[in-house]
Amino acid sequence: MRRYPRLRTLDGMDLELRVDRMAAGGDAIGREDSGRVVFVRGALPGELVRVRITSAAKDYAKADLVEVVEAVAARVNPTCRYVASGCGGCGWQHVAADAQLDLKVAIVRDALARQGRLPAAEVVAGASASPLGYRTTLRMAVLPDGTVGYRAAGSTRVVAIGACEVAHPALSALVSTIRIAGAEEVVLRMGVATGERLVWPIGGADSTAPRVSGLPASVAVGEAAMIREDVAGHRFQVSASSFFQPSPEAATLLVGAVRRVAVTDRPVKRFVDLYSGVGLFAATVAPDAEVVCVERSASACRDARRNLRDRAAGILEGDVGSISTGEADLVVADPARSGLDRTGVAAVVATKAPLVVLVSCDAAALGRDTRLLGEAGYTHAGSTVFDLFPQTPHVEVVTRFEHAGHRAP
Repeated sequence: MRRYPRLRTLDGMDLELRVDRMAAGGDAIGREDSGRVVFVRGALPGELVRVRITSAAKDYAKADLVEVVEAVAARVNPTCRYVASGCGGCGWQHVAADAQLDLKVAIVRDALARQGRLPAAEVVAGASASPLGYRTTLRMAVLPDGTVGYRAAGSTRVVAIGACEVAHPALSALVSTIRIAGAEEVVLRMGVATGERLVWPIGGADSTAPRVSGLPASVAVGEAAMIREDVAGHRFQVSASSFFQPSPEAATLLVGAVRRVAVTDRPVKRFVDLYSGVGLFAATVAPDAEVVCVERSASACRDARRNLRDRAAGILEGDVGSISTGEADLVVADPARSGLDRTGVAAVVATKAPLVVLVSCDAAALGRDTRLLGEAGYTHAGSTVFDLFPQTPHVEVVTRFEHAGHRAP
């Protein structure tokens, strides 16, 4: 292993370097003179930047951006006034909206080449959600005075905000008025189709129930609260503690993509939906097939039973690795940021499905899952990258995997 000289991390130690690419997670990557990789938050590929080293390991270092010496055309001034205060809620406010999807495509290609060992993988750009005012779910931190905000990037410090540019205006309106006692975090959620809004305070220093004030009477409060939202012609119930996509626009884009890549030359009679959540894909993909859903969240399973009441659906509550679903013609898997890993891949393999559609929200996890699926006989057959979280480095990728050996004769 190559050994690099140890970098000092004293205040005032600056380096000048050229950035050449973006890493999964949204930091830019350059190299200092010795060849060591340096991850720089806030820089963009092609820029010459001056940075300050904050930490160093044997083969890489992390740095903060001090100055952009030579900027690229994709750099813009953040429109949100809270960025200057250190708010880490977005992270890519300095990137032009029309350049963000291209950067995310490059991040996915790099991850598939490095972690997935597929340097020539087919990766194409999909679509982007609206750049501002799109988010219908927010998870925020609560300050001691009861106001809310986001944590600063790379820190536990909370930056109080009075509005949020990426939030739907009806949610952003609650940010300035809400006051919470006895909670550490809070979830704000709304349904665009219905106008319903909820607030769920989470955690606290003692057993006293959190107290919420400053809300209109129409806003539901608590873990049992729910909203309803419309996606692809279906109405979904979504409880406060259930996962849902960042907006109905994002959910619609994902449903369309999964439908397109799930097309097969044989009828889908049995469909397994792993990490199924509230039933988004079970309700909208392969409508004539029997569907089996696997989901560990109790609240999401309750929602799914309601959302799939008109479908031939079995909803199994528990971990993917501990439940047998039987064989299937199609698997759709939408795991958490950590991806399938070996447990999820084993669950996919057990179905003997000839076609798998993987929905990934982390490029590095996608790369690793692609390698593991490849080792299990599944061939990568194309990835489509979506920007469903504009102003942030978060990616969403829909990937098709094929296994000819599992196809019925």
